[in-house]
Amino acid sequence: MDIVGLYLNPPENALVICVDEKPGIQALDRTQPLLPLRAKKPQSWSNEYVRHGTQTLIAALEIATGKVVAHIRNRRTSVNFLRFMNDVVRAYPGHDLHVVADNLNIHKNEAARRWLTRHSHVRFHYTPTHASWVNLIECFFSILSKQALAHSVQRSKSDLKDLLSRFLANYNATCGPFTWTKGPEHLQRIIETTKDYQIAHPRKPRRRRAKRPAHSIKN
Repeated sequence: MDIVGLYLNPPENALVICVDEKPGIQALDRTQPLLPLRAKKPQSWSNEYVRHGTQTLIAALEIATGKVVAHIRNRRTSVNFLRFMNDVVRAYPGHDLHVVADNLNIHKNEAARRWLTRHSHVRFHYTPTHASWVNLIECFFSILSKQALAHSVQRSKSDLKDLLSRFLANYNATCGPFTWTKGPEHLQRIIETTKDYQIAHPRKPRRRRAKRPAHSIKN
């Protein structure tokens, strides 16, 4: 698989970047204050919360250093994705870029193809279907969820945006590269096993509830 080849043997005079979006990050305010960690008692919090909107994080991970370039936006759209890619190109001037991305439509639509035509030094490498976890940016998203979002409290979208910005700055100050340890053969076996399981256990289509006919109102 050429993505694993990029991880294990990056091309000379080029950079490998892993790109994806984390949409629907919720600004959650707990209905009761968090109880801090105390002797013999762990930190605790209420399961009840109030939503204050969502944000989308569009991020690119440089595999050589582990550093992340990101945009915080209200929605995941094709326009926002391509604006982000313009900033990625500006962040690495004079470099050929190999971009790992999943098969989301905004990564492969006509607008994305036109953008690639205008940026001949950028090449997209798409992860196999049902294997978006091959994209190393997912490792960063997991760290973000566990270290910043799991027990945080935000009372507005502005608070959430500030939290994400501060986490990104702190992360880039101390980050290092991830090490890919699975060779192409191992990865191919995982993908084939996943496909076999999905064929043997197809998802049942969800039944749509029939709408009840509106009752006529008699005068």
